[in-house]
Amino acid sequence: MVVKITYFVHGTTIDNEQDLATGWSPGKLSELGIKQAKELGKLVIDKDFDIVFCSDLKRAADSASLSFGNKYQIIQDKRLREADYGDFTQKSAKEFKSNMADYVDKPFPNGESYKDVEKRIADFLDFLKKNYDGKHIAIVAHQAPQLALDVLIKGKTWKQAIAEDWRHKKAWQPGWEYILE
Repeated sequence: MVVKITYFVHGTTIDNEQDLATGWSPGKLSELGIKQAKELGKLVIDKDFDIVFCSDLKRAADSASLSFGNKYQIIQDKRLREADYGDFTQKSAKEFKSNMADYVDKPFPNGESYKDVEKRIADFLDFLKKNYDGKHIAIVAHQAPQLALDVLIKGKTWKQAIAEDWRHKKAWQPGWEYILE
């Protein structure tokens, strides 16, 4: 039993450009984010997916639609949402991004922990195993779900996944590959 996953992050949002933590707010793609999402579809034109899943938050759904909407069926799934930052939502990301590891077990104030995100993603991966064996799945979502994939599939600890996150070096790429066995 194997499911191949290619993971994509949503395009840049207006919140990103203002260094605001969007969390469970919908988030609107900026002009740059719209351009990025359209370009992504062209960058991965040679890849063939069986289906595309995305977060139900606006920024991810819009990115998926702009990147893949004419080519694949897209299913929104709330399990793929960003972490609920609670009281940090719409606040400066600098308030907590430097100490994200503090929220692995302890939830964000009035939000959720990264372990909560891990449970959501584990449930989603079980769903993929049962329903998409042998398929190639694309996912368009957020930072926390991608870190959860690093924990669940690649065997990293949360502290390791956070420390090694490509976002620290701004090392974006057109998709990250994961093999779910």
